[in-house]
Amino acid sequence: MQTIQRIEPLAFRFADDGLVPNNASLPFLVYRGAIDVTGRDPAAEIEHRFAANGWGDMWRNGIYPFTHYHSRIHEALGIARGHARVRFGGATGEELEIAAGDVAVLPAGTGHQRLSASSDLLVVGAYPPAGVYDLCRATTEMRERALATIAHVPLPSTDPLYGRDGPLMTLWR
Repeated sequence: MQTIQRIEPLAFRFADDGLVPNNASLPFLVYRGAIDVTGRDPAAEIEHRFAANGWGDMWRNGIYPFTHYHSRIHEALGIARGHARVRFGGATGEELEIAAGDVAVLPAGTGHQRLSASSDLLVVGAYPPAGVYDLCRATTEMRERALATIAHVPLPSTDPLYGRDGPLMTLWR
């Protein structure tokens, strides 16, 4: 496993936009260039880093082109290849360009939608052990149900990149 340079994340807070609840308590985090993706299998490097810090149930794919969120679990997205323009936080959130080596950590309720992407985009997703995966779309009905669950999603015991002493541990407490 490669040594990674400690990166302080960018932190964003998104308001409820009426369809996407976002997370009133926890900031969305982006670690820019946190993982060296110049090796033969950058996705495996990201998976190894996430697994070493207790984040699992991983997948490799992209980001859905429709607004969605998870109301019962937090999510980490590691960009292994390519780049994408993603709207985080629903209609009133932020459009960010994310690229290979970046890691985004989404607290439960945070909307996300791929607006555009390079043809080689590869994302590794992972989840902390506590929580249950669900897929919610930006609708009034799903938002109402999500408001009852988001505040009860357990906090992870580790930062997906840096473990027990990572920035997430301070920013999410």
